[in-house]
Amino acid sequence: MDRTTLSRRSFTKGLAGVGAVALAGLAGCGGEAASGSTGGASGTTYKIGVLQLTEHTALDAANDGFVKALDDSGISYDIDQQNAQNDQSACQTIASTLVNNGCDLILAIATPAAQAVAGATSDIPIVGTAITDFAASGLVEDNDAPGGNLTGTSDMNPVADQIALLQQLLPDAQTVGLLYCTAESNSDIQVSLAEEALDGAGIGHERFTVSSSNEIQQVVESMVGKVDAIYTPTDNTIAAGMTTVAMVANENGLPTICGEVGMVENGGLASVSINYEELGYRAGEMAVQILTEGADPAEMPIETMSADECDLVYNQQTADSLGVDVSALADEGGQDVSA
Repeated sequence: MDRTTLSRRSFTKGLAGVGAVALAGLAGCGGEAASGSTGGASGTTYKIGVLQLTEHTALDAANDGFVKALDDSGISYDIDQQNAQNDQSACQTIASTLVNNGCDLILAIATPAAQAVAGATSDIPIVGTAITDFAASGLVEDNDAPGGNLTGTSDMNPVADQIALLQQLLPDAQTVGLLYCTAESNSDIQVSLAEEALDGAGIGHERFTVSSSNEIQQVVESMVGKVDAIYTPTDNTIAAGMTTVAMVANENGLPTICGEVGMVENGGLASVSINYEELGYRAGEMAVQILTEGADPAEMPIETMSADECDLVYNQQTADSLGVDVSALADEGGQDVSA
């Protein structure tokens, strides 16, 4: 399954200004920010703020997709891109600044970013993306009827399919280590789903947790000799530190089934992964509806991607180093994302 063909669109046009401003200082939404398309019949230039929790492949792709949707819509906008570098206090500061600068709409990428923005305003429309469960995270009243000023797109993973992939590639695995960060509520949701799937398959499991990126190497080292494989969900802390996970795990013969493609690119073995660029694109479409059509976030259900829209990906280099046969994935149309 190729990432491009599975997506509703092939992303062929360039993205406007995201990289140049990703680490810009705190500027007003219409100040030192990137300018977008110059179309739009109304002549309005919208002020859009973006708060991204941290830098890693999945969140960056969601950001790119969002901007692409804005460009494709033809609206005129100024965008203020901010990245909290996985710092909770920075999330709060940036959220308050974006609100005080009078943005017309704010994009929040990842749960802690959305929680910070939601805590800073009940008036400015907020679109969230790369959030597993909006309702369980306290962001909306109900995923089908948000009821406030926030809506968006969910990256709820096909966890059962990912565990089935683990069984397919590692049929002799008896115990799986579940690796995630305790600071991320959405990771706990996914791990619970993984435990259900593993229980159904008769495979043992044990949780291994970190509270920060500084603990990743030590915790993965502690898994050696205790588990036969690792499963890690779309956890932002683990994703940002995936090269460390892979370094330790692969050296010790522990295959890692991951929550998303960026983690596989950085040394994981395989995944059934959401296409985060498409996820961000759909968030951008929602933002355009709010800005130009008067759509009410309170009445816009949280959008999700189905399992058949996800991408089967694997890392051939990792497979070779671990001695795992992934040829069946290639036969099924899977994509090798190794460098």
